[in-house]
Amino acid sequence: MEKLKQIFEANHGYARMKELKNQGIHTRKIAQAVENRIVEKVKPGLYKLVDYPWDENSSFIGISQAKDSAVICLTSAIAYYELSTINPSVISVAVPMNTDKFKLEYPPIKVYYFSESLYNLGIDEVQVVSGNFKIYNAEKTICDLFRYRNKLGEDIALEGLKNYLGKESANINKLWDYAIRCKVKTILHPYIKAMV
Repeated sequence: MEKLKQIFEANHGYARMKELKNQGIHTRKIAQAVENRIVEKVKPGLYKLVDYPWDENSSFIGISQAKDSAVICLTSAIAYYELSTINPSVISVAVPMNTDKFKLEYPPIKVYYFSESLYNLGIDEVQVVSGNFKIYNAEKTICDLFRYRNKLGEDIALEGLKNYLGKESANINKLWDYAIRCKVKTILHPYIKAMV
């Protein structure tokens, strides 16, 4: 089991079945490690080490490991930026429109399929000790929340906007640029005018 743990530790707590087999680890050993809660199955062929020193973003990293094109978005992104009081029970991720459907055994996710032009807009890559993940920047996130206001509720979009505008680092020109590109400028305009 020590060799198994070393492989996971060398890969920031994650390993694929293919990598494990290439290192001489038999599938029975992997199944035994899962049974003994040493490793956890993320999705078929992808595992994570349970006692790795995970941080608060480990779920985001797990999603990124499972699907390279996944970008943290909407309610999960607004919570990450601390622009909302919500604590979502599922992680919202965006993928390009033509992406095959995917599910994870853990963490629970809600997948949104974005058109290519909206998917590629405003992606930041965050690097932390335990790995990296993609997330939309705060301005794009607010615009996306207004795009999905009928599904997610206008109150969360308004809370995010108000909290964003209250920050010293708020960049109204950047927000406005994303509002135009996301086609929500007519919806956002009266709110920004009232709050600024």
